[in-house]
Amino acid sequence: MSNRRSYLDSNVLIAAWRGNASAKEWVRAVLDDPQRRFVVSDFVRLEVLPKSTFHRQTAEIAFMELLLDFAEQVPTTPALIQRAIRLASQYDLAPLDALHVSAATEAGVDELITLEKPDKPMCRQTEVRAVSLFQCSE
Repeated sequence: MSNRRSYLDSNVLIAAWRGNASAKEWVRAVLDDPQRRFVVSDFVRLEVLPKSTFHRQTAEIAFMELLLDFAEQVPTTPALIQRAIRLASQYDLAPLDALHVSAATEAGVDELITLEKPDKPMCRQTEVRAVSLFQCSE
């Protein structure tokens, strides 16, 4: 059986560390799924590492770096940025969300896993299948 390739939105990694008990349970179930291969980008790194580094949260940094290093990395290219601009304009995506959707599209993943609400633009775009864990995290 082939593994499912899943792009992880930054909020999934943040919830794995800082989320409430319900969010952690659902996110950890996804992260522990042996049938998934994870994909991230430099944009995920940008969202999860600077604050914990600034505040010297060494355990959180180690956790994030372990997950990030384990995942496949999508290279940042000018084409990825241009696609993100187009996607942001087309779907009313926030800039970083557009970069995540563009990176997921570039990587050709099976799904983009997020904690965004299902009615948010990231979940309504049609470039890549978005899986919202929002209801599971409440």
